[in-house]
Amino acid sequence: MVELGVPQLRSLAPGHGGVLEVSEPGYLLVDTVDPLAQQLVSHHVCFDADLEGSRQAHLARTPHRYVRPSELDLMARLAGMRLEHRWADWDRSPFTGESRSHVSVYRLAETS
Repeated sequence: MVELGVPQLRSLAPGHGGVLEVSEPGYLLVDTVDPLAQQLVSHHVCFDADLEGSRQAHLARTPHRYVRPSELDLMARLAGMRLEHRWADWDRSPFTGESRSHVSVYRLAETS
């Protein structure tokens, strides 16, 4: 069983390498994407007020290498497994082209 996010590459405007994912008071999340290398970097920016009341920004980055569901299925097949179920979330909602994540269940393939 594997849960993974699905990058929203269609939300990238031509010529833009990033998308604002979250904008809340005191927090921004921007994802930058390199679709050729299948690399995604999440940039987390937190704004905290210091004792004098000025705002301080703190940046953290988390790099990811994303895997498309079809690529994950191939890796499983090469390891002797087969896809049994795929849902959009833990509530077993249908996985569609609009899903932002997937839960995939693999089993050992029958051998003959």
